[in-house]
Amino acid sequence: MRETNRRIHVLQQSSPRVSVQKACFVLDAIRGKSVTEALGILAYNPRYASSVIEKLLKSAVANAENNNGMDASKLFVEECYANCAPTIKRFHPRAQGRAYHILKRCSHITVVLNEK
Repeated sequence: MRETNRRIHVLQQSSPRVSVQKACFVLDAIRGKSVTEALGILAYNPRYASSVIEKLLKSAVANAENNNGMDASKLFVEECYANCAPTIKRFHPRAQGRAYHILKRCSHITVVLNEK
């Protein structure tokens, strides 16, 4: 069995109030990019999910530097994905005593950083 010196840093944010589909639009734009390029994309992206992912990415870079001793200038986004989290269920009152379901979807966002 061959051992490698490959160092990666994984950071996950649990249950931000953004749906998986909306988060994936932003995550697809930064996958495989360097960290500086990804932060530039996120800074000018008008979607709400980009602000959430930008915070997550900055935190992941800081943790990779301090905890794992990685060089921030060499880091890139190796993987990033969003999975479903528990859905918040609400009811909206309607006419004649009826109620409609409102599903407020959440997601678990994961970012994996690696050095080039």
